[in-house]
Amino acid sequence: MSTRSKWIEGHVVNKRRWTERLYSLQVDAPIEPFRAGQFGRLALDIDGEKVARSYSFVNAPEERPLEFYFITVPDGPLTQRMVALEPGDPIWIAPRPSGLFTLAGVPESEHMWMLSTGTAIGPFISILKTAEPWQRFSKIILVHAVRHVEELTYQETVRDFQARYPERFTMIPFVSREDTDFAIKGRVPEAIVDGRLEAHAGVPLNATQSHVMICGNPDMVRTTMEVLEARGLKRNRRKEPGQITIEAYW
Repeated sequence: MSTRSKWIEGHVVNKRRWTERLYSLQVDAPIEPFRAGQFGRLALDIDGEKVARSYSFVNAPEERPLEFYFITVPDGPLTQRMVALEPGDPIWIAPRPSGLFTLAGVPESEHMWMLSTGTAIGPFISILKTAEPWQRFSKIILVHAVRHVEELTYQETVRDFQARYPERFTMIPFVSREDTDFAIKGRVPEAIVDGRLEAHAGVPLNATQSHVMICGNPDMVRTTMEVLEARGLKRNRRKEPGQITIEAYW
């Protein structure tokens, strides 16, 4: 394989339908090594051209097949064709993964908060499947915010984390459009402001003990950053380390 090639051909191994619009696609392809939290680019030939989009890896770097979690876009030509793929069908993938939403640039901290909305839980699953977060942080809190209960996907994987690290891992679901007896109702930023998130986690969210990784829709990322900055946390940058690492997932 030439690293100069823009695309290499992969093949679908499996497809999982979680809900009417949420799917996972497993792909076999000889891509270059990646770090947990990075993304790949998938493409299909549509009307004589390659239509592509970036998707985070859900699998750990050493796991195969590759796995991508996505939501169908009603008028999106790519996702509408991706959901029609079957095992054995070809799909193009960029050979070199990309992205900086990894633990590589995250400074040392006691508590790691992973805040996600919708399909943005994907990169966190990849990261948590590796040894690094469990070696570096004494407590990990994973937040998954969705509209409906059925969108709380990858629960088997989450239960595995809980079973392996019962004292160190906490999963906090948010469901905004249904009443439940287990999830926080509403949006993540408001739950930080009123203290519900910390109450569920059992640990404080502050600049001295916490690092917060945020991955989700741009509005959630922006609003959550504003709330955290009001608490004294600041954006993590290469030349100026801070407590907030973000990825707008849109």
